[in-house]
Amino acid sequence: MKALFIEPFAGISGNMLLGALMDAGVPFAYLEKEFAKLKLGRYALIHKSVNKSGIQATYFDVDLPEYHEHEHDHDHPHGHEHHHHHLHRNLHDIEAILDGSELDAEVIARAKAVFLEIAKAEAKVHGTTVEEIHFHEVGAIDTVLDVVGNILALRYLKIEKIFTAPVCTGYGFVECAHGLMPVPAPATAELLQDLPHYRGTVDKEMTTPTGAALLKALASPVRDIPKGFVGKITGYGAGTRDVSIPNVLRINVGELSAITQEEGVPAKAMLVLECNIDDMNPQIMPYVIDQLLAAGAADAWLQPVIMKKGRPAEMIKALCQPADRDRLTRLLFEETTTLGVRCYFVQRTALERRWEMVQTEWGPVRVKVGILDGRQVNAVPEFEDCRVLAEKAGVPLKFVEYAALQAAKKV
Repeated sequence: MKALFIEPFAGISGNMLLGALMDAGVPFAYLEKEFAKLKLGRYALIHKSVNKSGIQATYFDVDLPEYHEHEHDHDHPHGHEHHHHHLHRNLHDIEAILDGSELDAEVIARAKAVFLEIAKAEAKVHGTTVEEIHFHEVGAIDTVLDVVGNILALRYLKIEKIFTAPVCTGYGFVECAHGLMPVPAPATAELLQDLPHYRGTVDKEMTTPTGAALLKALASPVRDIPKGFVGKITGYGAGTRDVSIPNVLRINVGELSAITQEEGVPAKAMLVLECNIDDMNPQIMPYVIDQLLAAGAADAWLQPVIMKKGRPAEMIKALCQPADRDRLTRLLFEETTTLGVRCYFVQRTALERRWEMVQTEWGPVRVKVGILDGRQVNAVPEFEDCRVLAEKAGVPLKFVEYAALQAAKKV
């Protein structure tokens, strides 16, 4: 599994993360092409290689010429998320920009999740609702590009799992739209809940709301390098100002194998969901099995059990990918009388499989073939195909199955 390990020892902002992902191999031309789908009007993208305290890093920024006369807060965290006071956008406006774009639906959905985190944090801090929050600090074109750019970059690198080390916030006070605010700014502090963080040694705002929101929405916190993670590429994203430590965000792109630290289970493990039923019309059971298979279970089956007071019952079981757990659990609750569903990880070793179409004297039959190390070790004719041919021709079903198997051996 391709994974990313983020080290925010000098904090994190949206443009630092994007700079680091570009440093790790995301082409600027790819981002430019995708950004055009947002239809945001006039802006200029800046990207260059810079040296920060002896570390060569990629700097990314968005230049908005028409806003320069309004900018007065040049001492913002990484010289990026400026306070465009005259430009107030709420969550609905941001979502409208995203929905009106030609970006992929998955990119839009993930970007909305990040902006929702920011809106929730701002609403809590200011004692208002998500709908009423105006993005003072964020919400300008540069932040939309930062958020969308990071999601596009992660997709380009095919990152499936993101981990973050504890986040450096900086300390002191920063000038904001509301006057002096403590560092981390209240919305940032809210977004950092559940993410380990520390003040560090720099008397400045090192982590921005956008940087914190990206971590909150997309990353799993870890105290150290995740178990089973092997780094392949290092990327450095630069902040604007020079401080007493290298003002860069370091990322490691690599592979996550064997054990994932947060779950302690093999990366390729599957789940078994199961529940016992002793009070439901048994005619419904096969229907539930069909529903589970249709909803993405790799397999589903019934197992007779004896429950308390000697009651005969059925255990419904489904084998599935971890990503399908919630959907299949919900289906079991909706379609059966169970009050609880058990769940545990299992390891499955599976043959490579493919379908072959074979000809018999009565007609064609699909055969599922199992492959081990490039050779066929198993073949199972599709029962329904054989049944239809047997009924049509008036011959024993076992003859059709046998003929299909013989034909499969010759494939």
